[in-house]
This record gives sequence, C-alpha cells and structure tokens, in this order.
Amino acid sequence: MADLREEVEDIEGEELEAWLQAVAKDWRSAEMGDLDRALCAYGEKLTRTPAAMNEGDVVGLRELGLDDVAIHDAIQVVSYFNYINRIADAVRVDLEEDMPPYSEE
Repeated sequence: MADLREEVEDIEGEELEAWLQAVAKDWRSAEMGDLDRALCAYGEKLTRTPAAMNEGDVVGLRELGLDDVAIHDAIQVVSYFNYINRIADAVRVDLEEDMPPYSEE
C-alpha cells in the first residue's frame, strides 16, 4: 500500500489509512471518482477474465477522458503487476510486512 499511499494527494492522516484499508478490502466500497472506479473495474476484468475484454471496455475509459496512450499505459501497468506477482508467487518471495501470508493450499 505504500505505493498507493504516495499517489494519493487529497487525503491525509487517519482518513487516508481508512481509505487505503477500504481499497485493500474491496475497492468498490472505497470513495473514489468515476475515472478511478472505471480504472479499477477495467484492471479487475483484465486480471480475472482477460479473454472477455472488448471494445466496450475501452470506450468506457475514453468517455471518461482517457486517450489511447493513457489506456495503453493502464493496460501495461495492470499486465506488468499481474506478471511480476505471478513470478513472486511462484518462487514464494518474502512478503512485505502488511501483506497476508501465503495460503497453504
């Protein structure tokens, strides 16, 4: 969450910590603007069901003001995050202190 904490500019202190916890638990429960909500939904869909992505997903982001370069950047960030986390999970890297432990499944 440290990376996200550094990106948030308009919330501070305990309010920021509560918001970060809401995002970590379920981003849908956190207060955020329409564009951030759309980006979270896009990122979740790209992560969970990449084959289901379609033109409508991109149109929705364009309608909220993103151009194709910004959408491409979002795709790259989500995809890299998924890639690197799969590598970390595969080799069981040491987790950061605030992360839940690996499941024994």
